Amino acid sequence: MIPVLICALISLSVADDLDNLYPELEHSRTIYVTENGPRLSVVSEQAKVVSKRGGNATLPCKIQRDQSLAPNRKMRIKWTKLTSDYLKEVDVFVAMDYHKRSYGRFHGRVYLQGSSPMDASLVITEITLEDYGRYKCEVIDGLEDGTTVVSLDLQGIVFPYFPRLGRYNLNFYDAERACREQDAIVASFDQLYDAWRGGLDWCNAGWLSDGSVQYPITNPREPCGGKNTVPGVRNYGLRDKEKNHYDVFCFTSNYKGRFYYLIHPSKLTYDEAVQACQKDGAQIAKVGQMYAAWKLLGYDRCDAGWLADGSVRYPISRPRRRCSPTEAAVRFSGFPDKKHKLYGVYCFKGHN
Repeated sequence: MIPVLICALISLSVADDLDNLYPELEHSRTIYVTENGPRLSVVSEQAKVVSKRGGNATLPCKIQRDQSLAPNRKMRIKWTKLTSDYLKEVDVFVAMDYHKRSYGRFHGRVYLQGSSPMDASLVITEITLEDYGRYKCEVIDGLEDGTTVVSLDLQGIVFPYFPRLGRYNLNFYDAERACREQDAIVASFDQLYDAWRGGLDWCNAGWLSDGSVQYPITNPREPCGGKNTVPGVRNYGLRDKEKNHYDVFCFTSNYKGRFYYLIHPSKLTYDEAVQACQKDGAQIAKVGQMYAAWKLLGYDRCDAGWLADGSVRYPISRPRRRCSPTEAAVRFSGFPDKKHKLYGVYCFKGHN
């Protein structure tokens, strides 16, 4: 007992000496001692994969497994899609030995690449706009488990939208429906931010997919937050999805089909425009299809034409006199009376 007491006194003395010699040292410390490191880990070679609507993508996920682990035929691989609500995940695909299952709208479109027993990469085919987002690969091997997250990005374009009712008339659910009707989805913040970096400047606030309301400003001015402010994406924060009303920022990507201006001997009313496209074996085009043709294919036409939502627009890729002389843009002529016989029509013929 006496030797133990002597050691304790010596330790206290050394500690006091250290306090005197190094008063700047913190007294509170946490020391973690690990006997063995993790014997299974999951890694991704890429944090982001870029594809397009209608294309395919492989989300990388590799399993690194300690050789000391016994072979396990019941190792479980699970892919989920993360949402803006971090408590909710959407099931995509699960595999355990020979048992494999895909879920919901991913059914029949996803499978494991399986280039080796340690390859858990997920292949997504016939990509849709709704596939955009972040995916989690989770591997469970007995008591060991690991996860990694991969983002799927899409080539495309963000465009601001409001309906015939006018500006600031959409709650969040109306905004979702409005984008879907124009062959698009509600844009994410990342998509709007990328569009702002690409030069998008819009002074009306719009919904984003996370329920926030924001707008991009590249040229600060008085009506848009003040002319002495810095450029950026202005943020109103999260808003009430039912009670608050704004415009919306939509996102669309490549399409499978043909977008075109219908050559017709006369100008058309809206109803005549719808019928003319149908007679040509097509449908009257949507706003998202015009933006995709303009941005992704360089479509250029200096003729104002009806679109499905009753608006009149025309896409200019090569600015020139009388045709958007200052910038390349989709020009908006408003929502005229549908009985006016003043415009042509843009049609879309899908390739199924």
